[in-house]
Amino acid sequence: MSKIEHRFNEQYELVEMLSKSIAADLKDAIREKGKATLLVSGGSTPKPLFKRLSEMTLEWENVTVGLCDERWLPVSDESSNENLVTTHLLQGKAANATFVGMYVEETDIESAEHLCDKKLRERLLPFDVIVLGMGSDAHTASLFPNNVKLDKAFDLKREALCIAIEPQTAPYMRMSLTRHAILSAARIYLHFEGNEKIAVYKEVKAGDDMFAMPIRAILNQDIKDVEVYYI
Repeated sequence: MSKIEHRFNEQYELVEMLSKSIAADLKDAIREKGKATLLVSGGSTPKPLFKRLSEMTLEWENVTVGLCDERWLPVSDESSNENLVTTHLLQGKAANATFVGMYVEETDIESAEHLCDKKLRERLLPFDVIVLGMGSDAHTASLFPNNVKLDKAFDLKREALCIAIEPQTAPYMRMSLTRHAILSAARIYLHFEGNEKIAVYKEVKAGDDMFAMPIRAILNQDIKDVEVYYI
C-alpha cells in the first residue's frame, strides 16, 4: 500500500479538498449500506475542517461520528475531544449526526478499556473514514513515542480497538484507538499543518522506528493506503 500525498499552499484549499473527499466517502458508504461512520482527531488543527464539514450537504442523520482518542476528562471540560467535536463539528447540517464518545463517566480508564471496545464494536464498526492528526513529536491518536504500551497498541494480532495510555510528555490519561482499529478503516486520512510538522513528516519518511515516531506504524505498512493532506 502507499502514501498518497496532497500538499497545498493555503489552508482553505486543503480544507475544501479534504472535506469534499470525506463527504464523498460518507455518501458512498450511505449509498452502499445505508449508514456511515467518521472518526476524527482532536487538537486545534482540525477546527476549520470541522466547520467546513458541518456545512456539507449529505444525509448526516445516517452518519455516526466517533473519536480516534480521548483525554480522560468529563465531556464538559474544554480539553475534552468530545467537547471539541460537539462544539465545532456537530453543528449546522452535521447537527443531525449521531455521536459516540469514548469517555465513560465515573469509571477509571483501565477498567473502561473493555467498555470502550464494546461500545465501538456495537455502534461504530466498521469504520468508514478515519482522520488522523500528527503531533510535533510524531504521535498520532494518543499513541505517544516510546510509551510502555506501544507494543500492545501496535500488535496487529490483538483485535482490541481501544487502549488506555498514560503519556509521559503530555497531560491527562488517554484512551486511544489501536493500530489494528485504525488500519481496519476503509479510508484513512492524515492531516497536519505547518513547517514544524512538515519537518517531522520528512523525518518520519526517512526512518522506520515506530516506537520513536508512532505515526510510522500507520504510514509504514502494506495493509491500507493512507492519504496525507498538509500545508
